[in-house]
Amino acid sequence: MRELTIDDIDDLAMGATLLGTGGGGDPYVGKLLVKQAIEDYGPAQVVTVDELPDDGLIMTTAIIGAPTVILEKIPAGTEFRSGIGALAAYLGSDPVALMPIEVGGVNTLVPIATAVEMGIPIVDADGMRRAFPQIEMTVFTLHGLKAAPMSIADEKGNMCVFEANTNQIAESLARAAVVQLGLANAISCYPMTVADVRRGGIHGSMTYCTEVGKRLSQVQRGAPGAWDELLSYTEAALVFSGKVIDIDRRTTEGFARGTVVLEHLDDSVRTLRVEIQNENLIAFEDGEAVVTVPDLLCLLDHESADPITTEGLAFGQRLDVLAMPCAPEWHRDGMFDLVGPRAFGYDIDYVDGWKGRR
Repeated sequence: MRELTIDDIDDLAMGATLLGTGGGGDPYVGKLLVKQAIEDYGPAQVVTVDELPDDGLIMTTAIIGAPTVILEKIPAGTEFRSGIGALAAYLGSDPVALMPIEVGGVNTLVPIATAVEMGIPIVDADGMRRAFPQIEMTVFTLHGLKAAPMSIADEKGNMCVFEANTNQIAESLARAAVVQLGLANAISCYPMTVADVRRGGIHGSMTYCTEVGKRLSQVQRGAPGAWDELLSYTEAALVFSGKVIDIDRRTTEGFARGTVVLEHLDDSVRTLRVEIQNENLIAFEDGEAVVTVPDLLCLLDHESADPITTEGLAFGQRLDVLAMPCAPEWHRDGMFDLVGPRAFGYDIDYVDGWKGRR
């Protein structure tokens, strides 16, 4: 067991913003929630699954909804504990620990704050090691683990618990509820035993997230060799540097969808189009796909190296585009059906030849 203190949160949040690939929600409010919880109750206790009993219940909590709405609809904080409480009552068991369902954006931070408030540890694992927009898009699905039963709760005390036969149906039910409850709510899904998480989770993901954040912070401070160290640690490549010349962004069906077009900083003939569904999904250069899901597609401010979330995109921004490989745990049968380009409606094949491009 190790402690996570207030001094660790900025690096963790920085890494989560980058790994969120534009989605997962802006981490600013999440940072405030975690820091306040630690100030009130003490440091977060971070554990591995090996420190917990195999039959213990691990639960998750997160914000579900469109990032553009999350930016304006500030969580009250009580909805996360309410959602966990409703699902725990339905299951007839209390959790021994919480776990982030994704390491990306605010949804890395919310479960930490909630675990601190509940007096239970947070597990150093997750189901994506990035952010994806839909509930079924986790490595747990590839292992046959169920997202349901799950709960949805809002800040006004409304809540519900769903059963679902498949994780895709769980997504449909949850999204319909979220549309009715204001497009940004608390969700608790994938209740699992410790043994399930050991078998199906991505382990060490919170530690990885913090280490990524430390390296990105060094880049922002202008430390010698920091950029190369970030690229080496994440196995990332800089694929494009450009200026935003067009944005089409809308909130529909519970998602933020859109397209952003960049013109290359040194060669105005070259353009890059990035397709968005909460997260950055696919980059096309002159009509050819150069980066695709499930690999990560991250946009950073060209001058400050701040990761840019999809709701923060603006005309005229100068951005660097990074691509990095998805966690190796994704490489199982069914990966492309679940999180490949065609899972998002793009009739193209996965592209893995982006390394070394600029």
